[in-house]
Amino acid sequence: MTTGGGRMPAAPDPRAASDSAAASDAAGRAPAGNTVLDLRDVHRTHGSGPAAVHALRGVSLAVRPGELVAVMGPSGSGKSTLLTLAGGLDSPTAGEVHVEGQPLHALDRRGLARLRRRRIGYIFQNLNLIGSLTAVENVALPLELDGTGVRVARRLARDALTEVGLSELGDRFPDQLSGGQQQRVAIARALVGQRRLVLADEPTGALDSQTGEAVLRLLRRRVDAGAAGVLVTHEARHAAWADRVVFLRDGVTVDSTAPLAGVEALLSGSGR
Repeated sequence: MTTGGGRMPAAPDPRAASDSAAASDAAGRAPAGNTVLDLRDVHRTHGSGPAAVHALRGVSLAVRPGELVAVMGPSGSGKSTLLTLAGGLDSPTAGEVHVEGQPLHALDRRGLARLRRRRIGYIFQNLNLIGSLTAVENVALPLELDGTGVRVARRLARDALTEVGLSELGDRFPDQLSGGQQQRVAIARALVGQRRLVLADEPTGALDSQTGEAVLRLLRRRVDAGAAGVLVTHEARHAAWADRVVFLRDGVTVDSTAPLAGVEALLSGSGR
């Protein structure tokens, strides 16, 4: 199927969960070794007293280089909250978040912004594209803010747009693109440069099935090249691209290394 910005390559069959995932424990910890992302007994509570909402309750999750972790669960289970904490966009009520060994709570606002620009790629559900910038300018912006020369940043941005099938639409503004094309611009922005951690919140939500599979193939390729990835999804077929699946319910994680049938059982509640 062809989308407005050009045809993306068809995706191969999803990878089965890797054997190394079997070593992960029920708390969501990765096998021993260096980690890119490490959430340590993280809690996030909104409000206080009887009206308090406990979005996360003691979540621990470690993701290594070359590992893609899918996070699944019903709406309101804390999936997006987990990503915002992992990306340094919010702070936990208790517990710690480390990215490449750096505790995020030890960084001031400038240091946190620098870490996000250089090391973390975030694909938001609401895209967060800047309407006054073209597609290529949106993608290049994190690089330019970090001191990369405009010419180099724009070249890298165009390369990233080519990867997501938008090579001919780099000079268009967001309101001149379809919803699916805007989603792909946001994905290109998250993947441009040397991002060590890629956080994807339902990255295929606005895409047709074939383009969505190609985007997952691109994410998988970036992870296989050495990045760490966390993918929030409602779709078990998308979770099949991951090395392991963490199921989130009521702010608590359950690590599943089961085949897809096991993931579906968790989603239906029968796997508890």
